[in-house]
Order: sequence, then structure tokens, then C-alpha cells
Amino acid sequence: MINVLVVDDDAMVAELNRCYIGQVPGFSCCGTASTLQQAKEKILNSEPPVDLVLLDIYMQQENGLDLLPELRKANSPVEVIIISSAADAATIKTSLHYGVVDYLIKPFQFPRFEEALTQWRQKKSLMDNQHYYQQSDVDLLIHGSPATQHDSKRLPKGLTPQTLRTLCQWIDAHPGTEFSTDELAAEVNISRVSCRKYLIWLAQINILFTSIHYGATGRPVYRYRLQPEYHSLLQQYCQ
Repeated sequence: MINVLVVDDDAMVAELNRCYIGQVPGFSCCGTASTLQQAKEKILNSEPPVDLVLLDIYMQQENGLDLLPELRKANSPVEVIIISSAADAATIKTSLHYGVVDYLIKPFQFPRFEEALTQWRQKKSLMDNQHYYQQSDVDLLIHGSPATQHDSKRLPKGLTPQTLRTLCQWIDAHPGTEFSTDELAAEVNISRVSCRKYLIWLAQINILFTSIHYGATGRPVYRYRLQPEYHSLLQQYCQ
């Protein structure tokens, strides 16, 4: 299990990221930190060790970037993914200079979050299990795997054209409707778990836009709606 530390002083955002982590197989949120000092202590002293940090930049009293040189000085092997609304060139250049493995600009959709974690795990596995590399291995480490680019014509394993057609036909018939996984699953009479897999993939290829809502329990509910500019692509899956 890969242990992930969330560093964010917004409790609601930290909880959302914790929930996101729990939805990616093989990853576990081992804790949260609301200050850089807390983060540094957990990174350097946690057992089992922290493998990956999700780091915010704009914190009330601190700048998350200040943690990066501290980790270098301590020779910490932990990897960092930035999750921030900071989109200016200077911040991104500084982050890359200190070796962050990915950079997610808020707001983002869950598929992009999942992609960041799974791509990093793929590279980590390659680095941990090989002593010598071919050029293709180095290309994978530096540039990312071409296999992670989504092919809108090829369905992921476990998805069928028949079920996808049923879902897309319902979405096509309700182009202005926002819906949850539970609502769509009930409409087309399939399981919630199966429905969610299709919705995640449709969001990955940009047909659906994902938004996050908080219910009475405080847990996030993901709602989807068709992106009008991708309506023609949706209709290809209705045939």
C-alpha cells in the first residue's frame, strides 16, 4: 500500500483529497497536515514512511513551496504532487525545479487526480525494480507512457459497448440534465459500481463534466453533465 500525506490547511479540501485517495486502488491516506511543520515531522518520522505528499501552496500563514527545499536538505525520498490554484509561471517553474512529479491546478476532476497517482506509481515501480534501463524505459520515466493517453475509440477493460450505448443514449436524451451515479444507475437499471466506471471513463475523454457537492453528511457527491462541445462524440457511442 502506498501511503499518501495530504498537506492543506483547508479541512474540507483535505477531506476531499482523502476521499479521492481512497478511490484509487493501492493508495491510502496516512494522515493530513495543516502546517508545514506538521508535514515535515510526519514525513521524516512516520512509520510506516510516507511515500507521496499532496501539497497545497496557498496556505493561510505559509507558502507550500517552502517545504520542498526542506525535504531536499533532509535527503527525504518522498515524492510530491502539487495541488493548488496557483497557476503562475514562476510558481510552476519553482515546483518543477524542486522535482515535483505532477502539478494539478484547482479545480480539477477526479480522473486527472487518479491519473496523477497511477502514472506516478507506474514510474515508481519501474525505478524500484530495474537496475538498468532501455531507452524506452527512460522515455517512460521522463515523458510518461503513451499508454496513459486516453483513446476515445478503445474501451478500457471491463466496459462493454452495449452498456455504454445504453448510458450514452440516456445522456443524449437528457443533454441539459445534471445527474449522480446513483440516479443514472437507477434510470438504466445497472449497478452503481458498474455505472461509476463508465462515468469516470466518459469524464476522462471529456464527454462529461464532473462537479462536487457536499450532502448533509459532509461526504462529497459527484455529479455529471454533458459538455455540449462533445455532444457529437457522445452520439458516436449511441449507435
